[in-house]
Amino acid sequence: MGETRRSVARAAPGERGMAEKKDTMDQGTLDMDRPGDKLRRGREALGLSLQEVATRTRVPIRQLEVLERNEFTSLPGIPYAVGFARAYARAVDMDEVAIASDVRAELGSDMQAARYEAFQPADPARVPSRALAWTAALIALLLMVGYGVWRTQLYTPPADVQATAEAPPAAAPGRARAAARPAPTDGPVVLTATDTIWLRIYDQAGERLLEKQMAKGESFTVPPGANNPMILTGRPDALAVTVGGRPVPPLGTAVRTISDFPISAAALLARPPVPPKPAASTPAR
Repeated sequence: MGETRRSVARAAPGERGMAEKKDTMDQGTLDMDRPGDKLRRGREALGLSLQEVATRTRVPIRQLEVLERNEFTSLPGIPYAVGFARAYARAVDMDEVAIASDVRAELGSDMQAARYEAFQPADPARVPSRALAWTAALIALLLMVGYGVWRTQLYTPPADVQATAEAPPAAAPGRARAAARPAPTDGPVVLTATDTIWLRIYDQAGERLLEKQMAKGESFTVPPGANNPMILTGRPDALAVTVGGRPVPPLGTAVRTISDFPISAAALLARPPVPPKPAASTPAR
């Protein structure tokens, strides 16, 4: 009996080690059944890398690594953890509802395990693509342009009304006849003395074209080819000037000397007209 007891005592430590080893193996089996391990095995079975899963799900690689390590509490919240896990499960052809239930169980959530969430704000796979966003923006722009065109046409009067509003008032018959006579644009410049006058006419280079004392009624025609002809005289009021046979405003109205005064046809025609003198009022009787 003593030998039997000693053999049992010697065998007890070995049996305890085997039991501890069995417990460790059972714990490892349980760890392999956690959601992150299932996702990792599903990815490896398809021969996918984390980068390829990230491309399919648009979930950052660091978040996928957190899922595979079963560190769900490191994510911002339950919706993010469940949403990322569902997207991962779809990418590796696994049951996303079952994976979502396992994640909720890991987080201790009291949500129903079989509940299917039709809309997941944390699921990046549900985010609209860039092409869809650009298409929506283009449609909105076209709608705005169309609305602007419609508003413009709504507030624009008809063409006949606009033409009537823009038509200038009819001019008086006498004024219309005066406007019908075209103003001279070119022609010989003729200077006629209305009184005895001394003058000098010269060109741009200083060459004298005329220098004399003209008698009343005497005329001088400026050479057409003269280079910027000018005049020097002390009696500009004693000269009548015409261009192409039509009178132009006098060179001066007072007894004062003018010098380097251009008298070409273009220069004389460019001068503003002299306003008419007001009529003298007749004293009342």
